[in-house]
Amino acid sequence: MELGTPLSSAAVRVLLLGSGELGKEVIVALQRLGCETIAADRYENAPGHQVAHRAHVLDMTDPVAIRRLVELEKPHLIVPEIEAIATDELVRIEADGICEVIPTARAAQLTMNREGIRRLAAETLGLATSPYKFASSLDELRAAVDGGIGYPCVIKPTMSSSGKGQSVVRLPDALAAAWEYAAKGGRVDSGRVIVEGFVDFDYEITMLTVRAKSVSGEVETSFCEPVGHVQVSGDYVESWQPQAMNPLALERARGIAHKVTEALGGRGIFGVELFVKGDMVWFSEVSPRPHDTGLVTLGTQRLSEFELHARAILGLPVDTTLRRPGASAVIYGGVEAGAMKFPGVAEALAVPETDIRLFGKPESFAKRRMGVVVATADTVDQARERANTAAAKVVPRAA
Repeated sequence: MELGTPLSSAAVRVLLLGSGELGKEVIVALQRLGCETIAADRYENAPGHQVAHRAHVLDMTDPVAIRRLVELEKPHLIVPEIEAIATDELVRIEADGICEVIPTARAAQLTMNREGIRRLAAETLGLATSPYKFASSLDELRAAVDGGIGYPCVIKPTMSSSGKGQSVVRLPDALAAAWEYAAKGGRVDSGRVIVEGFVDFDYEITMLTVRAKSVSGEVETSFCEPVGHVQVSGDYVESWQPQAMNPLALERARGIAHKVTEALGGRGIFGVELFVKGDMVWFSEVSPRPHDTGLVTLGTQRLSEFELHARAILGLPVDTTLRRPGASAVIYGGVEAGAMKFPGVAEALAVPETDIRLFGKPESFAKRRMGVVVATADTVDQARERANTAAAKVVPRAA
């Protein structure tokens, strides 16, 4: 794909379906390579809307709306950035030869639904996972837990992200509330949940895995150094890179990531989430796009996960070199409000080797990510201390 001049007949046009903080960084990376970018999201003034050449607001679960937008903008590439998309329509668009879906329409379809990707990983590829079952009613959920999953267990909507609708259940009388929470928390209410048994792991990682063309034109797989992270209620609050791993566990983690991303195919970056205990590694989930825990790569790598994604989808070579250990820490909104102010940024940036991204979201919630601090240091521990110290200095408030 030859790169051209944006806003001209020579432009490479890229449509992002989903334009949050991760999509915003992808758009910036694409524009640095001369692409013409179109940002779509379900609400006005999304972070990616603020930097793209053009922006659209639509219900991305509506296949008619998706088709209409594609016919209007005539993109060369469609880049899904969230799960709540009419992926069946993406399959039809790709089959009609209208444009290419990244990494593939099938990958977007499989990974939007936890059932699809879990069955691919465990039943088709034979990867180790936590014990799991699916349920389409509260009675089925109770039967699944009583029939072998047991307590404690984790209940998630089959279609959600960032911990939305996810809960840990330790006693039978909490199952009904977990079922209702899953129904409300999913990006799409599919009426179906996955219930998983607990895995006794030491830590969890994101293995950022890149499928990109080499200079010879062949698609090759490469790996970033593993990203460790802390999640609260399924939502990432802190990450660091590299996560220390013994050589056998690292080899197994890369093997699982290679196997699942090869099965999904296409080009781009994948966030493969894994549980690790000693030498043992279990597959958890995969996102065919930049991962929120990978925000740390804005400081740690020569090319961030967003730049790697941009290069890979454009058919360009990539470089996953780690420059320096680092960490990220989330800045939450803390309040429910519209326009926000962010006192403490100067004090935060006074912490050595720190940087801040304020996402520009038009509305704040108590637990909505409104920004992130990225810090680097000689060691991961020092970087984590710097990131958390700096993040604590930024206390958002309503304007």
